[in-house]
Amino acid sequence: MAAAAQISSAALRIPERAVYGGSFATFSGLSAEKTFAARMTVNVQGQARHSALLVEAREATRREKVKARHLRIRKKLNGTTERPRLAVFRSNNHIYAQVIDDTQQHTLAAASTLLPALREELKLTSGPTVEASRRVGQEIAKICLERGISKVAFDRGGFVYHGRIQALADGAREGGLEF
Repeated sequence: MAAAAQISSAALRIPERAVYGGSFATFSGLSAEKTFAARMTVNVQGQARHSALLVEAREATRREKVKARHLRIRKKLNGTTERPRLAVFRSNNHIYAQVIDDTQQHTLAAASTLLPALREELKLTSGPTVEASRRVGQEIAKICLERGISKVAFDRGGFVYHGRIQALADGAREGGLEF
């Protein structure tokens, strides 16, 4: 059991079903579930002995990876009254942007592909496109400038800065936001 206690979370990030012996631990992608079941063997003299360690790990899902990245980003990024946070969420069907003051815990502005004006203009049939994301970025910038917000901190929400997320950021910059 002493060998099992010395395993770090980094050691648990190994390929699926890697076998190292008798005990096991599962890795959920965000944290290791340290459930060890010792397999006991009995030698010739009748003494119990521990066998080697078996570690089972699975690949983190795409959503778990996004969540882990978002937690890592949020540890460093905080919206203030002078420079609120522009938070982005991307789903399969829509893209959302909010400007948040974390000190007062208020949403100062919001835009998404669900806004009636954007919905009518874009006429999306199969989810948001890069162009729709660019328009949402321009719309959030317009709303922010009307409310006197010109500088924001961009929170990509754990999503890779590519495609629709990048288009939203570019649209917000085109609209006049600084970040």
